[in-house]
Amino acid sequence: MADWEPSLYLRYGEYRTRPAADLAAAIPAVEAKRILDLGCGPGNSTAAAAARWPGADVLGVDASEEMLADARSAHPQFRFARCVLPEGLNALGGGWDVIFSNACLHWVPGHETLIPALFALLAPGGVLAVQMPLTMRQPVHALLAQIAAAPRWRLHVAQGARHALAPEEYYDLLCRLPGHFSLWQTEYCQPMPSHEAILEWYRGAALRPYLAALAEDARPAFEREVLAGIRKLYPPRADGSIAFSMPRLFFTVQKGAV
Repeated sequence: MADWEPSLYLRYGEYRTRPAADLAAAIPAVEAKRILDLGCGPGNSTAAAAARWPGADVLGVDASEEMLADARSAHPQFRFARCVLPEGLNALGGGWDVIFSNACLHWVPGHETLIPALFALLAPGGVLAVQMPLTMRQPVHALLAQIAAAPRWRLHVAQGARHALAPEEYYDLLCRLPGHFSLWQTEYCQPMPSHEAILEWYRGAALRPYLAALAEDARPAFEREVLAGIRKLYPPRADGSIAFSMPRLFFTVQKGAV
């Protein structure tokens, strides 16, 4: 898959960062000296997590060298390193007071084993805090799958990577861990100036697997089909803007103190 484009990802940085800030604010009160940000991207989520604990040792990790380069430039006060999950999990070490992951883990397979493995890296009393988009409730993801499966594209486009479980499955998973957890959902209404802006939003993340599987000269036609579908899904509101809803799943789980 082609590398991420930090400038495209942050074109709507306020909307992408708000869930990270909300997740950080929901972390139970802990004395965090060591913070790990999984899927740090260009560092916006890292800064949101670290703001609660000034002076903490903060490490952000990501699989994208492009994202890491932007993160190092924008946030030189933090450490950043490349890590591909789940393969690189053991190299992260243990004893973390906070493990933070904003809009990342739905790209990583095997949550039934991944979440307990991350929980095991926490220090006693530490907190695992996760936010992921609820892609099964986003109509654009169904649209992408429908277009990709059409005869015109099915030989060229693989389905996008989506590994998140259903909310009730996370409940069952979290209640088996030796700690206290909270699980909730939030739906953000993100006013967008046009349908093209929604397409641009998805270019920054969910469209990437589809476009990467296409020849460059085929991408405009694929995007035109997606845009036509977006126009049908999101009629303009009274002020002419598009009310773009983004449902997200959050959970925190705190490890019992020894």
